[in-house]
Amino acid sequence: MTIQNLIRPSIKALKPYSSARDEFKGNTDNLTFLDANENPYANGVNRYPDPQQGKLKALISHIKKVPTESILLGNGSDEVLDLLIRMFCEPNKDNILILPPTYGMYEVLANVNAVETIKINLSEETFQPKIDAILSEANANSKILFLCSPNNPSGNSFETSSVEFLLKNFKGIVVMDEAYIDFSKGESWLSRLKEFPNLVVTQTLSKAFGMAGIRLGMCFASEEIIATLNKIKPPYNINELTQAKAMEGLSEMTLIKSQIACLIEQRDVLVKALKEIDFIEKVYPSEANFVMVRVDDANKRYQQLIENGIVIRNRTTQPLCENCLRLTVGTEEENKRLIEKLKNL
Repeated sequence: MTIQNLIRPSIKALKPYSSARDEFKGNTDNLTFLDANENPYANGVNRYPDPQQGKLKALISHIKKVPTESILLGNGSDEVLDLLIRMFCEPNKDNILILPPTYGMYEVLANVNAVETIKINLSEETFQPKIDAILSEANANSKILFLCSPNNPSGNSFETSSVEFLLKNFKGIVVMDEAYIDFSKGESWLSRLKEFPNLVVTQTLSKAFGMAGIRLGMCFASEEIIATLNKIKPPYNINELTQAKAMEGLSEMTLIKSQIACLIEQRDVLVKALKEIDFIEKVYPSEANFVMVRVDDANKRYQQLIENGIVIRNRTTQPLCENCLRLTVGTEEENKRLIEKLKNL
């Protein structure tokens, strides 16, 4: 298996659009820019942003210990996932594999791109990948396997040995969605990118970094994969305001790490309290910033909490999640209020 054999022929042959800011590279001091048909009156956002987000990528490279050539930034992780499907999957021919219950956008994006979705449910109770079933269901047109670890909505991480086996034996791209990795004791798969050419890791600033509002997703992969993704991404997909806010937020890593530690501590407090609620039948282990619980009647309890001013996520319609609710870990005060309300239902 080679990466080039997996890329759609039309994508390999594509000549990318070259923006004005792509064509000029050099010192910008004391230059008059009349190349991009911009409004010349300065207001902070009248110029196009850096299409390659050089300064921001350099900062992310420093934090994540990954070369800038192996980083692609997206308008949220959803744009990254969409680009990956468009890069590898031929419409009306290829397919992706997902492991329900999992993040719903994988299937939505596949449908948008006319790509078939093959579903292999995780194992009951443990929510681990069923290796034999995955490799059995995969076929010559299976281009991407999406693994969400820690998994949404179950909250657990996948066993390292299982992921290694899939990376070695699945004949396509394996995407590790690590949106919640910063809340886990496990190590990110970023450290093993060079070991597995077919490995792609996605992360986000929306969860642990507290910047969901700016929509900044990160993709880490081999230089070969990133170079091709850069051919098909929109030229200015990360706007100036998002780049500036991301730089500002990532310069406060001490604060971010402190908040992560507080959320993990509060998660443990929440789990302990949830186990004492009569109608909660099971509290699932979590390595994310949320906890999934199985209750006596999910629809009833969900509505009761809304009536008490608390909005959670009802996951009862998802595979293996009958009567399950997903509770995001809030501040200490928010968690106390949640537990108080639950005890009084």
